[in-house]
Amino acid sequence: MKWTRAAVAVVGVGLMWPTAGLAVADDGPGGGVNLLINGTFDNRPGELIDIDVRGIRAGADVTVTSPVFARSFRLAPSDGTHHARLAVEMSTPPGTYPLKIRADGKVVARDQVEVKPSERPTFHVTTPGDELRPGEQLGISFDDLYPGETGEAFTVRSPAFPAPVRLAHDPKGADWNNPRMFSALVRLPTDAKDGTYKVELTGADGRTVQNKELVVRAARPGDSDYVGKARGPAFFADKDRPEDARRSGAKIAAGGSVNVLWSDESPDPGEEGRLTATSPAFERAVPLERDDSKAGDGDDPRYFGPARIRTDLESGRYPVTVVSHHGRVKRTGHLVVAGSAPKSPDDGPDRTALIVGAGTGGAAVAAAAGVVIFRRVRSRA
Repeated sequence: MKWTRAAVAVVGVGLMWPTAGLAVADDGPGGGVNLLINGTFDNRPGELIDIDVRGIRAGADVTVTSPVFARSFRLAPSDGTHHARLAVEMSTPPGTYPLKIRADGKVVARDQVEVKPSERPTFHVTTPGDELRPGEQLGISFDDLYPGETGEAFTVRSPAFPAPVRLAHDPKGADWNNPRMFSALVRLPTDAKDGTYKVELTGADGRTVQNKELVVRAARPGDSDYVGKARGPAFFADKDRPEDARRSGAKIAAGGSVNVLWSDESPDPGEEGRLTATSPAFERAVPLERDDSKAGDGDDPRYFGPARIRTDLESGRYPVTVVSHHGRVKRTGHLVVAGSAPKSPDDGPDRTALIVGAGTGGAAVAAAAGVVIFRRVRSRA
């Protein structure tokens, strides 16, 4: 983080230099010049210093000089200010250096710039000892502000990432002062498995620059960041509401259907689309979808889906299981299956009868057709 320092120009607060002929605007306190420098402390060679000067008329020739710069630079007028963003020379030794602002050749403001030693290139993935959670977003950066480094494209790969990640420099980002800070954000897959993963940084030519390790571990009950409070599974009939769901005592006939309900105060990232309910009583696993209706407003996130009960079941008590939070939470409820589902009046006529009837009718038609054909053949003979 860069520190900003404001300096009141010597013209505004003293009479050490004659003011006659200077292009100084009389719009500051006492008609002075205000110098604002973002980057006066802790600069490394190669970092940028942002200079903004106010109180000088737009037509003036405003320049900045300092031993940390390769030469004198002219500041550009912009919206009532004069501005420049300049890099500290890579060869600058550590120390404190003077900085002067001139307007039409006259010194109107002074300040100092501190420079610290260069640092070797560093590749950051996580702080040592950190554990990332599945679905969590992390920032990756590579800082090679060091003499001799010239790469322009870097890529990060890891089995923990869904795809290679390109690191890019953002001149408008938080690290604007470091022209060789390359960074990116990447989100871990929500189904990432616990483990230690290799993270490889490569240059444009494909060579490995540095390697790091990334530890992924899903939060478990007892961890400070574990806040999941799952409830269920519970069951309710098609004619009922989710609020009517029961966790025990639910009865259903074989061949019937029932809705499975699951609630969680704080689901894991990406929980939607991954929750299912399984049971030996179901025809197939049941996807549980988020209830985004008005009825669910204000409640903990809840999910439900319809399950079809197998028709060949014997009466009995059957388990229904839902697994969430990347396998860390497993809940099992029970359904009581008794008898077979009553036939609905909307089910239509018996298909078996239709098939049999169709078969009988077809045979009769075929037989009749055979007779006709036989007679025609005899007639021709």
